[in-house]
Amino acid sequence: MNRPIDPSLLHSSEAFAHYLKNAAFRVDERAEAGAHTQGQRVGISRPHESAHLHVAGEAAYIDDLPELDGTLHCALGLSPVANGRLNALRLDAIRAMPGVVAVLTGEDIPGVNDCGSIIHDDPILCSGEIRYLGQPLFAVIAESREAARLAAAQAKAAADITAEPPVLTPQQAHELGQYVLPPMHLARSTNEGGARRAMDEAPHRLKSSFYVGGQEQFYLEGQISYAIPQEGGGMRVHCSTQHPSEMQHAVAHALGVASHRVQVLCRRMGGGFGGKESQSALFACVAAVAAQRLQRPVKLRLDRDDDFMVTGRRHCFVHDWETGFDDAGRVLGARIEMVSRAGFSADLSAPVMTRALCHFDNAYWLPHVAMAGHCARTHTQSNTAFRGFGGPQGALAIELALDDIARHLGRDPLDVRLVNLYGADDSTGDGSGERDTTPYGQRVDDNVLRPLIGELVASSGYRERRQAIADFNAASPVLKKGLALTPVKFGISFNVVHLNQAGALVHVHADGSVLVNHGGTEMGQGLHTKVAQVVAQTLGVDLARVRVTATDTDKVPNTSATAASTGSDLNGQAAADAARQVRQRLAQFLAQRHGVAAEGIAFAAGQVALPGTAQTLRFDDVVADAYLARVQLWSDGFYATPRLHWDRQTLQGRPFYYFAYGAAVSEVVVDTLTGETKVLRADLLHDVGRSLNPALDIGQIEGGFVQGMGWLTSEELVWHPQTGRLLTHAPSTYKIPTASDCPADFRVRLFDNANAEDTVHRSKAVGEPPLLLAFSVFLAIRDAIALAGAPRCRPPLRAPATPEAVLDALNAVRAAERTCT
Repeated sequence: MNRPIDPSLLHSSEAFAHYLKNAAFRVDERAEAGAHTQGQRVGISRPHESAHLHVAGEAAYIDDLPELDGTLHCALGLSPVANGRLNALRLDAIRAMPGVVAVLTGEDIPGVNDCGSIIHDDPILCSGEIRYLGQPLFAVIAESREAARLAAAQAKAAADITAEPPVLTPQQAHELGQYVLPPMHLARSTNEGGARRAMDEAPHRLKSSFYVGGQEQFYLEGQISYAIPQEGGGMRVHCSTQHPSEMQHAVAHALGVASHRVQVLCRRMGGGFGGKESQSALFACVAAVAAQRLQRPVKLRLDRDDDFMVTGRRHCFVHDWETGFDDAGRVLGARIEMVSRAGFSADLSAPVMTRALCHFDNAYWLPHVAMAGHCARTHTQSNTAFRGFGGPQGALAIELALDDIARHLGRDPLDVRLVNLYGADDSTGDGSGERDTTPYGQRVDDNVLRPLIGELVASSGYRERRQAIADFNAASPVLKKGLALTPVKFGISFNVVHLNQAGALVHVHADGSVLVNHGGTEMGQGLHTKVAQVVAQTLGVDLARVRVTATDTDKVPNTSATAASTGSDLNGQAAADAARQVRQRLAQFLAQRHGVAAEGIAFAAGQVALPGTAQTLRFDDVVADAYLARVQLWSDGFYATPRLHWDRQTLQGRPFYYFAYGAAVSEVVVDTLTGETKVLRADLLHDVGRSLNPALDIGQIEGGFVQGMGWLTSEELVWHPQTGRLLTHAPSTYKIPTASDCPADFRVRLFDNANAEDTVHRSKAVGEPPLLLAFSVFLAIRDAIALAGAPRCRPPLRAPATPEAVLDALNAVRAAERTCT
């Protein structure tokens, strides 16, 4: 079982190593200690660079920053209806309330009243058309946060609105043909008839539909921005955001100034999960507009309920699919229609749907497939990025389809998955050859899924446990166990090519200490720690000699969001590039001074070894001498991911630099009387390439799995069917997983595999892919329900699998034999 972390264990490397030794995951302490002694700074477990600050309560977030004298506070007046027309705002009474300094509307924005990230359809403050319940109508600026919130709460009385019936579900919008952007289509076939002909000619065919709900990011630190006017019309904004450059551009447009007059900073976030990629813009813009108008600092910090009501979250999807397959369960043809709830504006729905379509194949060869994606416009919050970015919604569909196929044929779902894997022998005679090309045209040329799954099947005892579960269920009329193994193949890169770039600065001070700045943001995932390790490795210094500073648009411009699991890939390479340039200058300086070859000089463990001699110099001394010799001791670095190309019209190309792989086995127990479920054991084996920091990577795998488990089991979003009010807008009604929900037996291991591509130290991304491992939990629950019903039944279980959903599925499999055949 996992042990609780004693905060005192995170204050030193020695104590941290002791914690790792006794934790649920295995770290070879002796091997790591030896590697560190030899100068290795990557590939070893080191604590998060802010761990000691976190546990001591000393890590400063934006609301912890000292407030400057004269700071004002902002709150938003929100729409009480989901659809309608704002005829007028009667704001005099609000302006007269105690402590209120100003009330601003869309007409007070000096620049563009829009913060849309791709399509400009997202007003900062309502400009007439009301699109969802919770849309900001006006901003109150007051001497205190309490006064601002009290005044903003008068929105219903202040707004003259003509209400209209809202469209709230993606199904409704799809029927009406209401979308935020045109439908997308992706198809692949090796015959003239396409997927339709392949399905019609298949020995077996199945149809099904499925609803998977959205998910609130529920970052612990809510949305917050603190805007401070600067001299010459400048604006400094401390913003909790994954994308400082986008916030800079949005604020500049709202203020009607050039980007170089706006500085956005972010030292750390208390979580992001995609919810602070684009949707921090509204709050940064409002705070900045208010600060410019009043020439005083303005802080806007949302209450948790308002955060729920204003911002979007993971897209819910409605899937309708059809498959044709042979007696072994091989998919011969497939068709799917995906409809997502985009909400009232486009936001990031287009790339989310693109990634969903590109991950429908997940780990499997689909010789004939036709996919369509529709982003439905509804009168709800505009949905946005969330860990996985559409990939989980798309991949879950094919996993369910294969599960149905297995149950229809009476086979173990694992065996059906194995015969459909990419790279399996082609015994279908359809001319598909190596079975290694995705529907969007990218070759899967680094496929390790078969050996990875084989290792997990053996280590988890899957086959033996399958029989043990059958024996248990036969003797247990109420409690039923289920088991499932699911793989994941997840593409790594932004599927917008130009975003795959990063910059960094590395400054070596005269005393040998190192300061690093890069364009990535720290949200608890350990990005700054990994970048510091990469720089320490490149320069051959101890990790304690490297410090990473706050992300700052005044230092590294035009950055991409810390998203798509690319943080370490991009920023680690950029920082390594900068550090290499400094190291090369130092090596050249030493070569000239000592008459040795620069190429043979080695930097490691704080020492510099000269080739052909026994002489070793301290890194700090070399730096001090180089400074006196006027050698440049700082450099910028840049990285652009190679080999990417993508046609957004045809949805063909190479959108991903590589794939990350993994698999999980989950065992659950279901109470058939109450619908309650419990995860008894989870075995995870995940491919992170050559890990930069095994402890951080295992933490990301564990966290991603539990977050995915929450999405598919307990985190249910409910809107009032008439008014469109989000009813689950607080922890009392929206249930994220707690410590007691984690598997009692939680086994996580890293798969031994170097990245085939030239990534930073041959590592692989780890942020998003592990979330998909939680499919095994959902399908294990489905397995338990199926075992409670008739043979070969296909339970109509929706996600999240709340107790109500489980009971509905149980009632269905028991009540109707036709549902199960």
